[in-house]
Amino acid sequence: MSTPIPTEMEFRQKTRVLSIAFDDGKYFELPYEYLRVYSPSAEVRGHAPGDEVLQYGKKGVNIEKIDPVGTYAVSLHFDDGHNTGIYSWDWLYHLGINHIQLWQEYLDKLEQAGKKREPES
Repeated sequence: MSTPIPTEMEFRQKTRVLSIAFDDGKYFELPYEYLRVYSPSAEVRGHAPGDEVLQYGKKGVNIEKIDPVGTYAVSLHFDDGHNTGIYSWDWLYHLGINHIQLWQEYLDKLEQAGKKREPES
């Protein structure tokens, strides 16, 4: 089965949410913070299982720029300087379908590490 393709994508700067609709009828609202902490980049995910780097202090992160990558993805440029992840339609769909579970896993990891969502001052 092929990956659903986005039919609409809107980056809402005021609420820091990406709303995205796919051609299979699914619709997701993905907060920028969620997109940032689940960046598909090697810097975040590592090069092998177990190499992941926990992202923290990203609560107020914003997206400054979006670049298309062919017909299969977008590159997001965050205001914390992170811009190396390529968000394929597959990855965005995965993040949408699994949003509740992945977000809870992230919050649990933060708690276990004694880290916070809020940026350190």
